[in-house]
Amino acid sequence: MFGVSDGLVTNVSLILGMAGASASQGVVRLAGLAGMIAGAFSMASGEYVSMRAQAELFERELALERHEIARRPEGERRELVKIYENRGVQPEAARRLADEMMRTPELALETHAREELGIDPNALGSPVLAAGSSFAMFALGALLPLLPWLFVGGTPAIAASVAIGVVTSLAVGIALAVFTDRPWWFSALRQLGISTVAAAVTYGIGRAVGISGLH
Repeated sequence: MFGVSDGLVTNVSLILGMAGASASQGVVRLAGLAGMIAGAFSMASGEYVSMRAQAELFERELALERHEIARRPEGERRELVKIYENRGVQPEAARRLADEMMRTPELALETHAREELGIDPNALGSPVLAAGSSFAMFALGALLPLLPWLFVGGTPAIAASVAIGVVTSLAVGIALAVFTDRPWWFSALRQLGISTVAAAVTYGIGRAVGISGLH
């Protein structure tokens, strides 16, 4: 949903900015396509680098934890006991639980990773999958307001892009409300307001500058 929202806001603003400058259908179409492709690759590369760096950081932390478990298992067991006691477990039960978690190196590593680092060593995420998802969702959001310009230009295309932008913004807001448990109308209007401000500003700038100011 965030990828679709980013693509929609970015490209509807770009398209209306160019349309406000009285650019031809071909110029607006080219700008929209360029914005869609460049934005999708930018989102994908940023997501890949972010996920890759996060995974490498977690892998380093896991390697350090694995080394500590092998080198000083008793100290790591005491750490688990203290963690469980701090969570309200009775001391004797905490010791038994820690003994069970330290039973094998694999179980000990998984337990320390969850309890100390707050991560699941078996679910560090896929940078490639995250990048592909970001690319696809951004491209989808960016393509929607561009569709009219593939067939018509001028006022009909502007009106169609605005209508698509309004409907998509409302749909994205409602979809986000499902996950955030906020009122659907609040989330939908907030998303619409953000998109409207961005599109209005760029359209206004386009009108003020005009196509002659682009030479």
